[in-house]
Amino acid sequence: MKLVATGFLVAAGLVYLAAEYWLHNGGPQWVNYVRAAAEAGMVGGLADWFAVTALFRHPLGIPIPHTALIRKKKDQLGDSLGGFVGENFLDPEMVSEKVRSAHIPERAGEWLAVDENRALASDQAAKAIRSTLAVLRDEDAVAIIERTIVARIAEPQWGPPAGRILAELLEEGRHLPLMDLMADRAYGWVDAHPETIDRWVREKAPTWAPEFVNELLSDRAYRELSEWTWQIKVDKQHAVRLALIGFVEDFARDLQSDPATMAKLETFKHEVMNRDEVRRAAGSAWASAKRMIVEATEDTSSTLRVKIDDLLRRLSEMLVGDEKVRNRLDDYMTRTAAYVAENYAGEVTSIISETVERWDADEASEKIELLAGKDLQFIRINGTVVGALAGLAIYTATQLIF
Repeated sequence: MKLVATGFLVAAGLVYLAAEYWLHNGGPQWVNYVRAAAEAGMVGGLADWFAVTALFRHPLGIPIPHTALIRKKKDQLGDSLGGFVGENFLDPEMVSEKVRSAHIPERAGEWLAVDENRALASDQAAKAIRSTLAVLRDEDAVAIIERTIVARIAEPQWGPPAGRILAELLEEGRHLPLMDLMADRAYGWVDAHPETIDRWVREKAPTWAPEFVNELLSDRAYRELSEWTWQIKVDKQHAVRLALIGFVEDFARDLQSDPATMAKLETFKHEVMNRDEVRRAAGSAWASAKRMIVEATEDTSSTLRVKIDDLLRRLSEMLVGDEKVRNRLDDYMTRTAAYVAENYAGEVTSIISETVERWDADEASEKIELLAGKDLQFIRINGTVVGALAGLAIYTATQLIF
């Protein structure tokens, strides 16, 4: 376009030279009209070339005042543009009306009602979860787990709450199935391992004892032990059962009131929580959880993806079918948009001014010139043509008058 505009200027200059040459060599009088038009066209083209060039750089490299305006006024242009956007596009009332007229909740519900769209939203949600996990550093996640979970577990005293829980379990009879299980397993073990009891008897027997005596003792020990465990199994009020229950009751009471028992449990707690295995457990738990979540987001048939799709489906049904919910969401979004426009318009528009400020002056000038350059070159073309017509009109009027 620069070449085209310059071509018009050069053409006007060539016409002027040709007309002048013709007149000096006896040309007819009407050539004066052509010369006047060409001369005025050159003046118009040169003037508009100067005006267009002065916006972006110094014409011919000469630092004439009020030239290279874009380079000099770049920051002011950014501020003005930001202010224009803030005043005309971030008006709270205008933003509120635009958000309200958009009917965003209803349109979102209708969009989610389509299976393909819901699948797309589910994919994007899964991708967002994976992106969040990728951005979150493992050491930060482990530190959060240690501070929020491990530290919270280790911070309070374990004794009183553990004692209260144990006492409640005893009061509710939750220990009885465990007692039955222990008694059943004890009897079953004795019944299934007579050779083990025989070996114990022989190991404890004197070396001089006759073999038949050891056999009698082993058999008697096995029968007595089997009978004893059987009685514990079938008798709910057996002394062993009552003794164990009494021990647990005393232990639950000591956990709540005995300083020595509570101190022992606290010592045990610190020993457990300070072990390397416990400290590494947070990292292992995070690594396992992260791997499971990533695998679940990648598998479209996983429970997580099915739950996300079901949640989106129910959300769609609610947005489409429940007018009260839509109205509440509309109201919330409208008030939020108005609040942002009213209180943070300056921060939003500052992005424009700060971005323009960071631009290099020459680069900004070049970008703007490339954006509007085609139309600006038409100004030069029009200047040449209009100048020629104006010159012709002025010369013609002068001849008619004088």
